Amino acid sequence: MREVDGVEGDPPEGAWVRSRRPEIVRALLDAIGEHGECGVVLLFEGLAQDHRVARCHNIVARPKANRGMQDDQLAKTLDMVLEMHAFSGIVSIRQAGDLRYERAMGYADRSNGIPNTVETRFGIASGTKFFTALAIGILIAEGKLDFSTKLKDCLTLPFPRCSPDITIRHLLTHTSGIPDYFDEEKVADFDYFHLAIPWYQLMGPRDYLPLFPDEEMKFTPGERFSYSNGGYILLGVVIEEQTGMRYQDFVEQAIFKALGMDQSGYFAMNQLPPKTALGYVEDSEGWRTNIFNLPIVGASDGGAFTTAEDLARLWKAFWGYALLPRELVEVYARPYIKASATNGSISYGHGLWIHEDADGNRQEYIMGSDAGVSFRSAVDRSKALEVTVLSNTSQGAWPVWREIGMVLDRDGVR
Repeated sequence: MREVDGVEGDPPEGAWVRSRRPEIVRALLDAIGEHGECGVVLLFEGLAQDHRVARCHNIVARPKANRGMQDDQLAKTLDMVLEMHAFSGIVSIRQAGDLRYERAMGYADRSNGIPNTVETRFGIASGTKFFTALAIGILIAEGKLDFSTKLKDCLTLPFPRCSPDITIRHLLTHTSGIPDYFDEEKVADFDYFHLAIPWYQLMGPRDYLPLFPDEEMKFTPGERFSYSNGGYILLGVVIEEQTGMRYQDFVEQAIFKALGMDQSGYFAMNQLPPKTALGYVEDSEGWRTNIFNLPIVGASDGGAFTTAEDLARLWKAFWGYALLPRELVEVYARPYIKASATNGSISYGHGLWIHEDADGNRQEYIMGSDAGVSFRSAVDRSKALEVTVLSNTSQGAWPVWREIGMVLDRDGVR
């Protein structure tokens, strides 16, 4: 491998070029960007988003390789990314049904030195809302509910301060306007959030109802988007009333068992099954588990556990219409409302986030963040690409997700 003091045109065929000088890095990127004849691997020294190119200390340009060679290089690059961020969790990348990359790092149990593996179960926080949305979709497909069904018509519980016009669609799309027991527009510190009821008493959606604030509606139903944990709690109660089953039992039967998601479930935090990662929060004294930061058992707005393999099964079933009929899948995956006042590319469907770029290419995804949990799983159907990042730390998934996106873009994977 040779150092270069300047770049004139493309690197010669078969050559490997390395430079530690930012101006050389920029020139190489420009040449590669113009002609598209090389793949790129970047090793980052820093993470300042506005100075990624300038902070690169090493760039390697190589001719495009076949799929096997690309996967080998992809694995080496992503391994370095995970190591650089001291990642704890699993990254899984699939394309057209093939596993392109999968790696587990860090510890499921730090105190006992038990490592994460590709079979480890992780909490997914609000990623659970997709399960709830799918359960509602199953009831819609069975004719027990409709998107236009009024909340007041499918619940026997009184909600005197809630608008009588709230529908199932409003709850699914975060447009209901109900006052939220956990309003993320108001919470400043998600790692140290507390409720008036002890965490160990929260075992199902009905347990959250006393926590709903006695306040006026935030806005008229359908007026705008406002992320609502409480809205999905109410959907969980609707599921219980319509099925006569515990919310968790219905999801486990109608979704997990039906799809062979045998490693997924709503596990008690103080009785986790084998191969389940403890969640970790870092503070001034080091790492501690999140057992005192989350409900003892997950409910309809968050708290389920799953694996990368089970999520792959879920996506395959969803897009293959094995859970919901085609017309419902199309509704769920269609942008319904803009979800960000500052980022017009982000929308929300029915239980799914949707990113649409300037060319109209869409990526559907689910994500979750809690104390000791960070998670995102996305599908780009135009490239048959599925990327999942599960982490058992509060912030672990996010820098890794950003770097994976950059690597995949430069490697021509997406």
